[in-house]
Amino acid sequence: MLMTTGTRIKDLPKTDRPRERLVELGAEALGSPELIAILLRTGMKGRSAIEIGKEMIGKFGTLDALSRASVDDLKSIKGVGRDKAVTLKAAFTLARLLVKESQGEAPLLDNPERIADYLREENRRYSVEQFQAVLLNTRRKLIRVERISQGIVDTILVHPREVFKAAIAANASALVLVHNHPSGDPTPSDADIRATRDLIRAGQLLKIEVLDHVIIGRQAGGNGRDYASLRELGYFNA
Repeated sequence: MLMTTGTRIKDLPKTDRPRERLVELGAEALGSPELIAILLRTGMKGRSAIEIGKEMIGKFGTLDALSRASVDDLKSIKGVGRDKAVTLKAAFTLARLLVKESQGEAPLLDNPERIADYLREENRRYSVEQFQAVLLNTRRKLIRVERISQGIVDTILVHPREVFKAAIAANASALVLVHNHPSGDPTPSDADIRATRDLIRAGQLLKIEVLDHVIIGRQAGGNGRDYASLRELGYFNA
């Protein structure tokens, strides 16, 4: 059933109401606007919650972009006040935490795909570059992720002292360098390559192996993936 402007959810037939449809058919049967409408609970005079949900998807373009929106960004949608914006922000944050929890307390992170899967959701929400060191034990299992520094939009400064200070404190035997590209393109820059080689040399002196440098973006590169591995690209061979 098509809903005309101003139609309230409670005025719809029971089978067309999001909550009833979720109970009857399961959450997977609902579209994003309907799921958002359930979180919003009510619309406003002249606009239903589903219409507001559709506008949100239209404005932000993707659920990924919507999930990274700030409370103020969400409030810019007509009909979304502070309480609704906070509810949405909490729901998206819980989804990210669920992903992390499902990956286990000490996941095996022995290849770039697993690194990207583990850190993808967290890094996608950053609007500036964040440089992290994934600290690993001898079995390549996670000790912890250490945030080293952050930049402005697409520039970041990394000093080997800060990277390896964290690794030594955690008694890590190896680490993987990770940072995001807010532009979405995971292709490494010349600065990324230079910094990686400097850190590889520093790790060799300290007997802490730098296994890879993974750059996480938000769009597919030439290989169809949203991340790049500098080791796979051959920058660890020189």
